[in-house]
Amino acid sequence: MKAELRRAALRARGQGGDGAAMTRHLLQALAPHADKVLAGYWPMRDEADPRPAMQAHRGPVCLPVVTGPARPLVFRQFDGRLEAGVFGTSHPPADSPELRPEVLIVPLAGFDRMGNRLGYGGGFYDRSLQMLRGRGQVIAIGLAYAVQEIRAIPIEQTDQPLDMIVTDGGIILPRQKKY
Repeated sequence: MKAELRRAALRARGQGGDGAAMTRHLLQALAPHADKVLAGYWPMRDEADPRPAMQAHRGPVCLPVVTGPARPLVFRQFDGRLEAGVFGTSHPPADSPELRPEVLIVPLAGFDRMGNRLGYGGGFYDRSLQMLRGRGQVIAIGLAYAVQEIRAIPIEQTDQPLDMIVTDGGIILPRQKKY
């Protein structure tokens, strides 16, 4: 069922949305976290683009690095240098320092109003959020176009909820926390 929902959400994402509005809402959501370590991502294909908000952030910024299957992500400081990664990703080179993010902008295929995220099926962000939350406070902000909303996403025990979802339509605070 998740695979079918993922395909539908990705088709909807292809319609795009208002990138300027999304950036305004993301800047608003990040404002209380100005000096914290922020993890963003380098968008692929038609993903929502967090780069304008990452560039405006006053604190350190890092990007995720996939180190292997079924492993949490490593977050390396972003200084403008990028290299190609697996699955079509771009990330900082290996000589960039590792950082522990306090706020993560999380890419997604779909989301629901309960704070559930439909990812791409690899579990990288779920493993990473679980690990980071086990070590302290972390805020996970899903970034998507409003058209990617799904009425209800079936969840599994390993799924990590989002604290907030930012879309071109506004900021969504989940109805309930699951952790």
